[in-house]
Amino acid sequence: MSIKKPLAINQPEVGQIIHNLRLAFKLTQEQFAATVGVTYTTINRWENGRSKPSPMAMKLIEQKLDEMGSKGQDLLAKYLPN
Repeated sequence: MSIKKPLAINQPEVGQIIHNLRLAFKLTQEQFAATVGVTYTTINRWENGRSKPSPMAMKLIEQKLDEMGSKGQDLLAKYLPN
């Protein structure tokens, strides 16, 4: 699985994917932020649609989706059906 153009994912889809990914790993915003290398307020902004992850952050999020296997693919299919 690969996200070819990370910035092509628009809000609210990217925020929903991040939120569900974080919950799937049972992480708080602060814990998830540490795995991606940002602050928890950045995660909050992403989830609430106030900003979008950088391409580097999307790469790390993509890695987390890969770690989830079929669950990660299901999240992408749910929010990005094309």
